[in-house]
Amino acid sequence: MTADSWPPLREELRGIEPYGAPQLDVPVQLNVNENPYGPSAACIADIAAAAGEAAATLNRYPDREFTGLRTALAAYLSKDTPAGVVPEQVWAANGSNEVMLQLLQAFGGPGRTAVSFAPTYSMYPEYARDTNTRWVAGRRAGDFALDLDAARDLVKTEQPSVILLPSPNNPTGTALPPEAVSMLCEAAGGNDISGIVVVDEAYGEFRRTGVPSALELLPSYRNLVVTRTMSKAFAGAGLRLGYLAAAPEICDAIRVVRLPYHLSAVTQAVALAALRHAPELLGRVDDLRRERDALVEWLRAEAYDVADSDANFVLFGRFAERHAVWQGLLDRGVLIRETGPDGWLRVSVGTPDEMAAFRAALTDVNGERA
Repeated sequence: MTADSWPPLREELRGIEPYGAPQLDVPVQLNVNENPYGPSAACIADIAAAAGEAAATLNRYPDREFTGLRTALAAYLSKDTPAGVVPEQVWAANGSNEVMLQLLQAFGGPGRTAVSFAPTYSMYPEYARDTNTRWVAGRRAGDFALDLDAARDLVKTEQPSVILLPSPNNPTGTALPPEAVSMLCEAAGGNDISGIVVVDEAYGEFRRTGVPSALELLPSYRNLVVTRTMSKAFAGAGLRLGYLAAAPEICDAIRVVRLPYHLSAVTQAVALAALRHAPELLGRVDDLRRERDALVEWLRAEAYDVADSDANFVLFGRFAERHAVWQGLLDRGVLIRETGPDGWLRVSVGTPDEMAAFRAALTDVNGERA
């Protein structure tokens, strides 16, 4: 080992920058898809009281199976599917990131393959890398929809153990139709379970009216996993609570790889308090959807290309020098995300004042560049 090789990092990790969006102190922050509306005073008080009660028990380990939280999450998810969800079908972890990593730990690994379709969430290949799972990315169509024939062919060729499907997709915002999920569940082995299909609904609550959740397909495919998070619609980005619904056998398999007592007593208590206030915390979802749709309409009227969005963000372009536009917005106090395909930028949906500031800044940047 030479001095240049210290510390003794895995070779494939050398020179890689850690994942993360810029965290900058600017007036308008629209780059990480946070919910701009915080909880009410009543909700804050309930969360604080719940955390205080949990603090009195911190000398003891938390409920390893987080039974109360799984029951509450099952009740919440049941509203999105006629079949309902039972606690044995629910699993949770510290953000949907850890949920995904646990899925790859359980069902990926050496000699196995994970598949997604680009552009897709940039953390997926990192989950694969960290679990020594082979990573294969297919391509989406020009409108960012999934080419079903090409997707089926890729699955048949690669025979992946895990298929990762964000819906709505990040960074494009496009949702998958039910027939796409069904086709991939069947292509991956259906009830023979040669591979699992993970539909990542981190932004599921923001989908447009009439767009169904993949939760409705759970009774039909035991290799289907649907993940959610409290970071977005629940305005709980700082809570770090992600969860999934799947066949009980899949949840049991994850228990093999989870770290002991991975959800703290405080996390469980705060998440339960937030779920008690679900109507309030989700009350701003309709407001954000209206802002999103108005933003899409404005951007298209300004002659931008805009991806259809069922999320709380919008992907727009196309720019010959997108970094210059991103920097121009930042210089005017507006931070958005430089991500996705070349020439595109992504903006989170904020309050009406924040969106007005974004529109004014973008107009100013384009006028200056013109």
